[in-house]
Amino acid sequence: MKKLFQFGVCVSVFFLLVGCSLKDKRMEVTISAAASLKDALQDVELLFENETGINVNVNLASSGTLSKQIEQGAPVDVFFSADHEKMDELVKKGLIEQDSVVNLLENRLVIVVSPTLTIQSIKEVWDLERISIGTPETVPAGYYAKEVLISLNKWDELRNELFYAKDVRQVLSYVETNNVKAGIVYKTDSLVSDKVKVLDELDPSLYSEIIYPVAIVKNSQTNKEAVEFFQFLQSEEALEVFKKYGFRDYREIE
Repeated sequence: MKKLFQFGVCVSVFFLLVGCSLKDKRMEVTISAAASLKDALQDVELLFENETGINVNVNLASSGTLSKQIEQGAPVDVFFSADHEKMDELVKKGLIEQDSVVNLLENRLVIVVSPTLTIQSIKEVWDLERISIGTPETVPAGYYAKEVLISLNKWDELRNELFYAKDVRQVLSYVETNNVKAGIVYKTDSLVSDKVKVLDELDPSLYSEIIYPVAIVKNSQTNKEAVEFFQFLQSEEALEVFKKYGFRDYREIE
């Protein structure tokens, strides 16, 4: 009888632990998001967690790096990209719920320089010795920056002189620390730093439209919570936060 009682206690404890483990798992959502969303997502994440009690794990990197992680089976529930082509590639590979894809935000490109730099126009930037952009193959901001340079017939001249960064925030950091004289970043990134000066906004006709699509990853292990967070990202409450950080609601400008 004593052994039976002990066995019963062990079984009860086992299922209690398993139940707690499953509960904890259900109450977490992992989002892989473009580095340029960092500050806005911190605020949105806090709002969502306070309202729902669901913990949000945020994985930030360039959209190219994040898409590769998803291809390799990383445990991600929601993908928030700064490059619609990366999202389209994952849809074609069957890794994203196609019907869930929403083009949510829009951004612009600016040139930032050190506040102490005494130049007045974009034309003067191209004569500087140290300019940084994101690596075009993996960083959407770098790809768009490359488009700008091609449009201005400056790419062939500058391509071997540029300082390439792993993501757009690294470009910003290079300018902040005076490792480079200028950088091409998103407008939203320039707004979160008081250590750089925005020289000018680049003409949108020089590069492709910058769209941020968001979607649910097919192998999501927390589908219910993923859907809840995915829907929250599209809410007026969340969009007000994104607008505060300089993003625009893409659905309002279509």
